[in-house]
Amino acid sequence: MKLSAGVEWAIHCCVVLSLADRPLPGARLAELHGVSKTYLAKHLQALARAGIVQPSEGRDGGYALTRDPAGITVLDVVRAIDGPEPAFRCTEIRQQGELAAPPEQCRQMCGVAQVMAEAEQAWRTSLSGRTIADLASTVDGATVRATI
Repeated sequence: MKLSAGVEWAIHCCVVLSLADRPLPGARLAELHGVSKTYLAKHLQALARAGIVQPSEGRDGGYALTRDPAGITVLDVVRAIDGPEPAFRCTEIRQQGELAAPPEQCRQMCGVAQVMAEAEQAWRTSLSGRTIADLASTVDGATVRATI
């Protein structure tokens, strides 16, 4: 499985926002993490569309989490950035080429698709069991607060 870099960036930004006492501008979040402002802005917009962050305008504008960090799972962020589609997409290769099986033998999921579906469920279950609050507890909150 390969997740986009935006997932990592978005999760780190959510952790920082969970420790902030005010909205933080996207440009500041980009500076804190040493990443592209324009690329991060795209991911912050995706988080906003998913209802994870709320943008605010004005001199004191920026982004803030929309709910308690204990209520935002890592899977919520992954889905906001990379979408809800499964990582593995079965193309029914078993029905193609010289080894093609007849359609009547392909009414059930093959072993490859089954094992991939099980792996997908396992990682989604794992990510849905971890929250932004869990991750925030692993960083030095005082240092983050002093920096932001």
